[in-house]
Amino acid sequence: MLPALPDGDERELESSEEGGAGEERRPERHGSTYHSLYGYRSRRSSQQGADSGDGSPGSAAAETPSSEDFSLTLLDTNLPTEAETEFRSFIAKRLTKGALFEGMGNVASVDLSIPECKVGCYYCLLKQENLLETPILESDVNAAEYVVCFLGGSEKEDTFRLELDKYIQSLKLNLDVEQKTLETYVSPYLRSWFENSICPIQRVVQLFQEKLAFLLHAALSYTPVEVKNADERTEKDINRFLAAASLQGLVQEGTMTSLCIAMTEEQHKSMIIDCSGPQPQLHNAGSNRFCEDWMHAFVNGAEGGNPFLFRQILENFKLKAIQDINNLKRFIRQAEMNHYALFKCYMFLKNCGSGDILLKIVKVEHAEMPEARNVVTVLEEFMRETAVA
Repeated sequence: MLPALPDGDERELESSEEGGAGEERRPERHGSTYHSLYGYRSRRSSQQGADSGDGSPGSAAAETPSSEDFSLTLLDTNLPTEAETEFRSFIAKRLTKGALFEGMGNVASVDLSIPECKVGCYYCLLKQENLLETPILESDVNAAEYVVCFLGGSEKEDTFRLELDKYIQSLKLNLDVEQKTLETYVSPYLRSWFENSICPIQRVVQLFQEKLAFLLHAALSYTPVEVKNADERTEKDINRFLAAASLQGLVQEGTMTSLCIAMTEEQHKSMIIDCSGPQPQLHNAGSNRFCEDWMHAFVNGAEGGNPFLFRQILENFKLKAIQDINNLKRFIRQAEMNHYALFKCYMFLKNCGSGDILLKIVKVEHAEMPEARNVVTVLEEFMRETAVA
């Protein structure tokens, strides 16, 4: 069970969990995963590339195409033949429904004649890197356009859409459909999509177990982290977890930058993760009750072995942190004119489990606001006195 939210916040969390942990009882298809790579031949783009007044071959991308406006040519797949035919028809229908923007994937679910039937599907239009900024002639307008598709798990792949977008970007420089390149690079890379994009969070949870609380604390507090004596995959997994668990993109960019600087200057030390032994050893690590509670949610989720559940827990963890930040900021605004509200601020910080981090975040955000800054200063004194006592 996930740590409970305060009254009034349940509805927001439930909406974030739609299709998430609440549906964990349904069997997930993540034992077998599939991929397909298609050449995308857009006849409309070719025609309008010549007619466009601005010379842009992609001017038709914002319009809804018809089934006669493009063709799909199979280049690589590990789907069974019958299922691939069904899937190609499915992708063609999806492509006729609206705009398909280069590098921005879409997620849907599809029923195929393969075991367990319904699977999640991620598909994305990709253009070869070295031709993205090169004028394209009508004769070869389609030469560097592809549709990359990944199948496995469920529609919960949507929680990993950004990771999958980043994953396929690495194909651009090497996306050559010559047989040799397909066999030596493209096909193995596509086959590894699930292991490299979906499983890192799960692997970190399994590696750190109860020590995961320290990693969560470092991510929330923007504490610098240094990984030592780890293999390349483990180091990448840890860095991906820290990035996914941070509030980057959810708090103001200036606040995040100032907090990173403040934490670096305050601590003068990075958290060290030494992976030389069977279990990682952590130095200069910090934690709090909030991170420890959520660590248990991750560890308990490990029993089911569902990587999509781990991502949903991580998103709920960040949602709760943002809710606590917003609540504290609201209390601070009230406390500028009301001493009782100041006491409410103190009690909230004392009971939320993450008062140490929240106070640092609001201190940075209110640095240029004298009244709020005075409230934060008083709260810091209260928290120090409580810690000493």
